Amino acid sequence: MAAALFVATGSLFTACIHNDLPYPWVQPNVSEFEVQAEDADGHPLLAAPVQVDSASRTITMYLTEWANPKDIRVTQWELSDGSKCLDPQIFDEPLDLTSPVEVLFELYNREYTWTISAVQEIERYFTVASQIGTAEIDADAHTVTATVAMGQPLDAVTVRSLKLAGPLAELTPAMVGEKVDFTDPVKVTVSEFGEDTEWSITVTQTEVSVSLERADAWTNVAWLYADAEVGKDNGFEYRKAADDEWIVVPAEWITHDGGSFSARLIHLEPQTTYVARATSDDEHSAEVEFTTGQIIQLPNSNFTDWWLDGKVWCPWVDGGEPFWGSGNKGAATLGKSNTLPLDDAFSTTGYQGAELQTKYIGIGVLGKLGAGNLFAGEYVRTDGTDGVLAFGRPYTQRPTKLKARLKYSNVAITHTSSSNPDFKYMKGEPDTCIVWCALGDWNEPFEIRTKRTDRQLFSPTDPGVIAYGQFQSGVAIEDYIDVVIDLDYNATDRVPKYIMVTASASKYGDYFTGGNGSVLTIKSYELLYDY
Repeated sequence: MAAALFVATGSLFTACIHNDLPYPWVQPNVSEFEVQAEDADGHPLLAAPVQVDSASRTITMYLTEWANPKDIRVTQWELSDGSKCLDPQIFDEPLDLTSPVEVLFELYNREYTWTISAVQEIERYFTVASQIGTAEIDADAHTVTATVAMGQPLDAVTVRSLKLAGPLAELTPAMVGEKVDFTDPVKVTVSEFGEDTEWSITVTQTEVSVSLERADAWTNVAWLYADAEVGKDNGFEYRKAADDEWIVVPAEWITHDGGSFSARLIHLEPQTTYVARATSDDEHSAEVEFTTGQIIQLPNSNFTDWWLDGKVWCPWVDGGEPFWGSGNKGAATLGKSNTLPLDDAFSTTGYQGAELQTKYIGIGVLGKLGAGNLFAGEYVRTDGTDGVLAFGRPYTQRPTKLKARLKYSNVAITHTSSSNPDFKYMKGEPDTCIVWCALGDWNEPFEIRTKRTDRQLFSPTDPGVIAYGQFQSGVAIEDYIDVVIDLDYNATDRVPKYIMVTASASKYGDYFTGGNGSVLTIKSYELLYDY
């Protein structure tokens, strides 16, 4: 009876089929994109190859100073098979990339927005005789402001250098080498690529011959920033607040940029108050006091604390406050945890370290590659078979390096992303592990989403990033080694709110690309605070 009912139902279903099966979620990709690389005189227009990022659906051009961002000529472009551009005429005329341009590509009746943008760095400067510090140049407002010593008359200021645009620009009036009256702001016309832009240059006087603008105190390090007259013997001195004797900052610790100069003090004591001053010949600035920060290590940085919650291994004590997270909750929906504790007979808990295993989890087409991972943060939820993670834990110190003790066993990449053809060519190549650390001033943890239709991944170029560093290896590391990862800071005065530390046995695990059987073992982490 049940069998007969099944057949009848099946016949009815077959009769209703209208060939309206949904199209697969495969995005159109850019397989080729080229732009004019030289101008008519042979000057290079590109500082680096055009970057096509299928994951973020962006095309980025890095332009030299010779390039006109309003006149970017596309010479060749091609999309992946079956894809089309809904507005192909956009590439017939020069692109104006003074702001990003969006273009729609289509595949299987689904539209995807790609963004084309340009990055261009223009060196700009303005120097005059008796200048104090470095001129402030606002490229958006088209203003220049410089300061000179009180003894320099404003009606006869010698201009030593001036550059406000690219090498093809002409400035009117020409003033380099001339004595210029800056009693009032001076207007300068910059002519470039057939357009004129008016700039305003202001010069003011100051009675201060040397000033210490600020001191950015870290833990074992502090950064000093000062202004003085260019050409003088400019430097710094510092001391503990409790001491009387000044220490002269070595010349090799100091960097000069015209009349502005800075120093990186190292080997300072944590949680200690210091006093610093800038010097210029025999003059001294006002003194600035600063206090260094603390040496704070990451909780459970030796991974001795673990507990088993059903099938999910958790890197913290049962009932304790979690700091580390993993993809184990997601892996356990199809199989078992793939980030596991290391047994250690000498540890008081019986564990020390974490073993991150990349595994194909599940059965046949119902399975998915899961990259073994460990990160500062938490696993928020599972979206289908994909994970939603919160990266980052509260943290306000500024370390200089992250040291990781690790080893790595890798296999060839066995699985690649089904939605991104850029990854399919990796199959058979050696898998690559990655460990990275970032500091940022986001107001909340950074949400990671691996679902391809709602994907959001971390980028080191995110505006909230203060510092970033990474280590990766595409070869096996058979014995434990200490890897020291330098953290490169974007600014010395921004104070972090969160720290991210992330490790994965497969670098492209976010795209479900990696080798089934790669294993990254993390024995411990240590934050370093000095240079």
